Amino acid sequence: MENEDRPRTTSDRRIALLIDADNVSHGKIAAILAELSKYGTANIRRAYGDWASANLRSWKDKLHDFAIRPIQQFSYSAGKNATDIALVIDAMELLYTQKPDAFCLASSDADFTPLVMQLKANGHDVYGFGERKTPAPFVNACTTFLYLDSLDAAEQPTAPVAPSEKPKAKAGSSAKSKTSAEKPADKRTGKSLSQDTTLVTILRGAVEATAQEDGWAAMSSAGSAAKRQAPIDPRNYGVKNFPALFAATGLFEIVKMESGQSYVADKRNKDRTPQPSR
Repeated sequence: MENEDRPRTTSDRRIALLIDADNVSHGKIAAILAELSKYGTANIRRAYGDWASANLRSWKDKLHDFAIRPIQQFSYSAGKNATDIALVIDAMELLYTQKPDAFCLASSDADFTPLVMQLKANGHDVYGFGERKTPAPFVNACTTFLYLDSLDAAEQPTAPVAPSEKPKAKAGSSAKSKTSAEKPADKRTGKSLSQDTTLVTILRGAVEATAQEDGWAAMSSAGSAAKRQAPIDPRNYGVKNFPALFAATGLFEIVKMESGQSYVADKRNKDRTPQPSR
């Protein structure tokens, strides 16, 4: 019982991700999971819809890639959305059985507003994702709501980035910059790692979720945040560990301090300091 009273850390928090597949693009899932890694681990992942419908055919690979459980819901009456009802029933069942620490609803449907209010009344945070057309009552009811078009930048293909010069160490600092000249590819696809938009989105989301005000994240924390999003094993990408995986993309600065602690920063972040302020 003592453990139940112990405050949960971010990595301990369990989030139930419930997706209205009729209202959310399959191309946003990697970015949604990257954003959720800031708040915990989405260890319950369900997507609702009529999976016999041609409209959801493009979802198939994403369900497999991110271990999302498809929940089949037939349309019993024309013009009625049975998917919404199935999602609400599951959310309430999870509330009292699995007892997650928080919920995430991915939808643009305002009909979920009473559900959000009920979950919050029971002491749970509710993170929402939806399109700009999402009605204000649903947006305002959520603990945090992010418009899906705000995630567009993370979803765009990334051009290869040439390794930059090693950052100069501050005076009196013995920090060393570590880069990798090798550019491994995904062993499963042969794709350059900097062109693997799913991987890049996950790694950038992990750094953003764990970075301090100086723009640098501890490598151990960033690696853990990446694993909260997807079951990534760096060996599948031709490298042995997360420091090598971040370096191999060419999209991150990596610095190893004299203490042996490594830090990572996104090269796109122009506001980062030249060196970690540790």
